Amino acid sequence: MKLSMPTTTMFSKFKSGGGAQSPLETNPIGQFFEIGKQTASAGPELVWRIHDAYRKSDGKECSVFLFEKRCAEKLHKPKRKETVTEILRSSVRQLERFRHPKILHVLHPIEECAETLAFASEPVFASLANILAHQEGSGNHGGITATGASQQPAVRSAYAREYNFLDIEYKYGILQITEALSFLHYSGHVLHRNVCPASILVTKKGTWKLAGLEFTERVNDVDGVEPVPCQPWTSRLSKMAQPNLDYTAPETQTQSICSILSDMFSLGMVICAIFNQGRPLIQAGNSSSAYLKQLELLEDQVHNIMPRVPLPLQEATVRLLSKDTRQRPTAQLLTLIKYFSDPAVHALQFLDVINMKDPTQKAHFYRNTLKEALPFIPKKLWYQHVWPSLQQEMRSQEVLAAVLQPVLYLIQESTIEEYESIILPSFRSVFSAPKTVQATVTLLENLHIILEKTPRDDIRTEVLPMLYNAFESTTIQVQSAALVAVTNVSEYLDETAIRRMILPKTKIIYEKNQSDLKIVSNVLSCVERTLDRLDKSQIIDEVLPLLYDIRLSDPQITLRVVNIYRLMLSDKKYGLSVNLMATKVMPSLLPQTVNPSLNLEQFTILLEVLQEMLDQIDRNQRNKLKLDNLSLPSPERHRPLRHQYSSDNMHVPPFNIPNLRIEQRKTSSAEDMARKNSTGGMLGGWWFGGSPSSPDSNFLRVVNAFPNRRLSDNTLMTPKIRIAPSCASSPGGTPGGGLPIRRHSSIGPQERRGSTVNLSPPTGAIGYSSVSREGSSLSVPSTYLARSMIGGSMPNTSSSVPFLLSSSMQSIRSRRPSAVLGGSQGSGLLQQLGSGMVQYSTGKLPIDPVANIYRIQSNRTINLLPYASNSMKKDPRAVHQFFYAR
Repeated sequence: MKLSMPTTTMFSKFKSGGGAQSPLETNPIGQFFEIGKQTASAGPELVWRIHDAYRKSDGKECSVFLFEKRCAEKLHKPKRKETVTEILRSSVRQLERFRHPKILHVLHPIEECAETLAFASEPVFASLANILAHQEGSGNHGGITATGASQQPAVRSAYAREYNFLDIEYKYGILQITEALSFLHYSGHVLHRNVCPASILVTKKGTWKLAGLEFTERVNDVDGVEPVPCQPWTSRLSKMAQPNLDYTAPETQTQSICSILSDMFSLGMVICAIFNQGRPLIQAGNSSSAYLKQLELLEDQVHNIMPRVPLPLQEATVRLLSKDTRQRPTAQLLTLIKYFSDPAVHALQFLDVINMKDPTQKAHFYRNTLKEALPFIPKKLWYQHVWPSLQQEMRSQEVLAAVLQPVLYLIQESTIEEYESIILPSFRSVFSAPKTVQATVTLLENLHIILEKTPRDDIRTEVLPMLYNAFESTTIQVQSAALVAVTNVSEYLDETAIRRMILPKTKIIYEKNQSDLKIVSNVLSCVERTLDRLDKSQIIDEVLPLLYDIRLSDPQITLRVVNIYRLMLSDKKYGLSVNLMATKVMPSLLPQTVNPSLNLEQFTILLEVLQEMLDQIDRNQRNKLKLDNLSLPSPERHRPLRHQYSSDNMHVPPFNIPNLRIEQRKTSSAEDMARKNSTGGMLGGWWFGGSPSSPDSNFLRVVNAFPNRRLSDNTLMTPKIRIAPSCASSPGGTPGGGLPIRRHSSIGPQERRGSTVNLSPPTGAIGYSSVSREGSSLSVPSTYLARSMIGGSMPNTSSSVPFLLSSSMQSIRSRRPSAVLGGSQGSGLLQQLGSGMVQYSTGKLPIDPVANIYRIQSNRTINLLPYASNSMKKDPRAVHQFFYAR
């Protein structure tokens, strides 16, 4: 399959050369790959040129390594030229032989022509030598230079690549090379012999791969630590045909022996170069004598470089660079140090070998290990290292559900630009591709995360069709997940879809799964979130019947139903009328008030909603009853309901008796004395109605008791007190026509004041009551007050009414219930009231010290206190008891 035109056009710009034929065009590898420009270099003396490429068969990205044989022509000896070519050809075969995740993966074997050698590998960004060369030539001279090395300014390589490593990349990269060496030493039983930055390649995923197997040496299969003979570096051979002298182990150069521990020394030198701005601790300049001189000072160099090396790695690095091979750790031991004990590093390691794992291991890794490690992996590695692996796995239905877990985390944490440019192009295919039930459920339950970043056009054309199709599924898990999705993404749905498709499907799902609490809970959540998008008729005809039908056995279900009712109560547009509340809603909720499964918070919420319903019913009914009462014909409209004047009713409007206060008379020790006075004496006869039949008994005469007072000052006008007959009142007047009335010159009709009192209509019993007005107290029978209340307001007359003055003019005494007399005493009191006399009942009156016992707001005032005895003056309470006793 050929590449599309845009890709071909792109690579045409990268191809080198003008009219002359390029070396790439002569090599047969060009038949299989579309090769672009050179981006990096690697191998001995960086003889391998690395080009970006794509495989023509499937468009797979890769890199092509090219060696031009003419590079070795300067050696002038054809034998040497052929030696270099054979070494490079052999190295590619060794790479194909040793297949390991930490060793460079060859995609296409070696292809050769007269001018070039070439092979293809996985995509490579650059060699570590290219990256360190950029650091070395970046102008930062903070690196430590080897003692005795020439102090020439660093010259940046033509293919130096800028790459800023993160700390975790150093850690992971060093671990990868260590694991590659462990594989070669213990599985391949070979030495690498050329571990250096030019042999380490950094892929486009950010992983480090070991290559450069040009100088491998076979070791003892039993014990790799056992030394084997080897060729030291010599100036008699080409530099291209020998390992890098700066990274060679001391025993190789001095004793012509090597072992697996020699590779570990070379690894230690690489570690120091990484943390020393790309400069190796030994810079021999291809001179064996310079190497030996600098080797003697290596220990000091290591000591100087240690502050730059991460602390957990310092001890291992010092031991790796020891001249004594016995001090050096093996590759297996090095992987176990604390520096590499990092969950994020372990997750990245597993990704490198994910293709070697079975589906069960993959699913566990994606669902648990990787998802937990992603927060600790830098975002740079998400898209560089993790996302490519996830892209590959999303094509497999077996592990798609597990892969979606880390993918959704990446979506949630990515920016909109990152999502649209990196993730969405590959992720878009998941919406329409066939999926397992678990994968579909995972997508639906997390649909809100996807829609937050997805463009509106893609939502309408790609995502929502998947949601609507889920309601058609016969699998209950998918249907339940669809309900959850609607709850989470309701704002992205149009009203037509909600009304015509989602609500009917939701009802069907409920009807088929009424016993499944999870399904019922999801149905209620879906209804609650879409309630605003439904019209009133749908709520009344479809939603409310569904709510009535739900069994409120589980507290969570009950709470969700209550929350929906609370939402309906907040606005009349939902159509929850008082009739529905009273006849449907409250009867279904009231039994839950005694549900023992409800906790305190749930019970409180339930009661608040019920109370709110009651309040709405109360307001509605009261308004309705008031309107009905106003529409009644006279005189019925003047007859208020008895309960409206009960003290239990706090909303009753006040009636027009000015400043009434009902007080209960307290018992007094002076009652016996008062009882004696009531049978005889001028004052006692007046106060307690001793002569009810005499017309003169209506006047208070104190001349005999108090001879020093003038008659005109000692005379009170009788109050005009009338008891209303049982007949109805005439229109416009006081109901009953004969209710007790009084008039005071200081109070006009507009100044009538009402008071809330606890009065009951007369039942044959008469109680004593005290009426307080503007600091005065008026003692009248309860019958008088009750009839006055029922009859309405009290018109003023010219008669005066006696008042009792309390000791505090400013205090307003609280209402006390009146005492009630028996029916047998009622007629006597009524007769006394008819003649202007006041008879006290057996109830208790408050004992209040007073100065002015009696005041008449007319032309004359009588103050009885000066006429009391001296002993009584000392105790105002005794005065009070005297005048109030029976």
